Amino acid sequence: MTRRIALTVLALVTVLLTLAVVPLGVLLTDREQTSFRASAQADAQQLAAAAEENLSDHRSDTSMLQLLAAAQARGDCAAVYDSASRLVARTPCDDATGGSAPALVTATLAHPQTSARQAGERLTVATPVGDIQDISGVTVLVRSADPLNDRIWAVWGWLALIAVAALLAGTFVSVRLARWVGSPLHTLDQAAQHLGEGALEVRAPAGQGPQEVRRLAATFNTMAGRTEALVHGHRTVLADVSHQLRTPLAALRLRLDLLAADVDGDAAQELAGAQEEIARLSRLVDGLLAVARAEGAVPRPVAVRVDQVVAERLAAWEPVAAERQVSLSARGGEGLTVLLGAGDLEQVLDNLVANALDAVPEGGTVRIRAEAGSGLAGQAAVELRVVDNGPGMSVRARESAFRRFGNPEAGGTGLGLAIVHRLVTANGGTARLEDSAGGGLTVVLDLPRRPRGQGRGSGQQPPTGESPTPR
Repeated sequence: MTRRIALTVLALVTVLLTLAVVPLGVLLTDREQTSFRASAQADAQQLAAAAEENLSDHRSDTSMLQLLAAAQARGDCAAVYDSASRLVARTPCDDATGGSAPALVTATLAHPQTSARQAGERLTVATPVGDIQDISGVTVLVRSADPLNDRIWAVWGWLALIAVAALLAGTFVSVRLARWVGSPLHTLDQAAQHLGEGALEVRAPAGQGPQEVRRLAATFNTMAGRTEALVHGHRTVLADVSHQLRTPLAALRLRLDLLAADVDGDAAQELAGAQEEIARLSRLVDGLLAVARAEGAVPRPVAVRVDQVVAERLAAWEPVAAERQVSLSARGGEGLTVLLGAGDLEQVLDNLVANALDAVPEGGTVRIRAEAGSGLAGQAAVELRVVDNGPGMSVRARESAFRRFGNPEAGGTGLGLAIVHRLVTANGGTARLEDSAGGGLTVVLDLPRRPRGQGRGSGQQPPTGESPTPR
C-alpha cells in the first residue's frame, strides 16, 4: 500500500509538472525568438535611418559607418545599397553581400517593406531606406542565431532543473505521506493477523497516522479487548461448568457403586442400568465441554510432524485395538509438517480412531494414510485419511454428521465428528466423509501444510488432546 500511495502521488506530481513546465518553456522560447527578431529589425532600421542621411540628404556618412562598426563589433554582418542595388558600404564579412542578399535587395526595392528571413543559424533583415514613395536604398543586416539558441537552452535548462527539484521534493513528500498512512495500516494488519492466530493480548498503536487510521486502530483495540474478555469469560464458564457437573456425577456414580455392593437380584440390575446411564451422562458432559472448548478456542498454529503424531496415537490405541481384535495401521506422512494448534491433531486422531474402533467388527481394519495434496484455493495441504471397513454411513447421516447430535445413526454421543470438524476448520483445513472402497467410512482431512523452506521443526510433541468423544 505504501508503494502504491507513493507512486500515485509521484505520478500526479509528474503530470502537473509536465502540464506546467512544457507550456511555460514553449512560451518563453517564443518570447525569446520574438525578442531576437525585434532586436535585429530595430538595429536594421537604425542603420537605415543613418543611411538615409547619406543617400537622400547627402550628408556625411560618419553616422552610417559608426553603426556598421558597431554591428561588426556585435558579430553582425551589414551592408548598405543604393536605389540601383549598388553596394555603398558594408562590414568586412560577406554574409550581407553574398548568397541570397542581392535577391533580397531587389525584392525590397520592388516592394518597399521590412522583411526578415531565417536560413539555418542566420537571420537576414532587409529594410528600405527613405520613404516608401521615394526609396533611396536598402540596408541588409545578418545576425547569427547562436545567442538566441544559447538563451533558449538556458531557459529549458533552468526549467528542467526546477522540474527535477520539484520532482525530488514531490518524491520525498509522497514517500513520507505514504509511510505516514501505510505504516500504521501495516502494523494494524499484523496485529489483526496475530489476533486471528490466537494472540488475544495483541493491540495496535492508536497514535500514528491520519485521524481515520487512529480511529480504526482504536476500534480494533476495543474489538480485541472485548474478544479477549469474551474468550476468557467463555473459558472460565467452561471450567466452572466442568467442575460443577463432573463433581456431582462422580459422587453419584460412587454412591451407586457402593449401593450395588449391598443389593442383588432385580435391584442390582436396575442399579447396573443406572450406572450405565451415569457413565453415558458423564461421556455426554465431557463431549459437550470438549465441543464448547473447540468452538471457543482460538488456535495458535505451530509446526506439527504428521508421521510422529500418528505413530504416537497409534501406539496409544494399539492395546484397545488388540483387545477388540482390530488391525490398526498407518502409512505415509514421512517428513510432512502441518500448521495446527497445539494438541489439535492428537485430539482429532483420538476421536477418529475411537469412532472407527467402535464401528468396525472383530477382525476389521482401521488404516491411516497421509500424503501431500492441495487444500482451499490450491494452497499446500496434507491429506489425512482415516479408513475403516465398518458399516459406514448413509448419505443422509453423512450430510449432518459434523453437526452436534446431527447423526441419527451415531452409537455414541454424536459429538466426536463435530469436535473434529471444528478443530480442523478453525485451523484453516477442511473435513469430509466418503465411502471406503469395499464398504465402510473414510474421513478425509485437508490440513494446512508448512512449506519445506520455512525451517525445521523442533521435534517436540504438543500435549495430548482431550479424551476422545464417540461420534
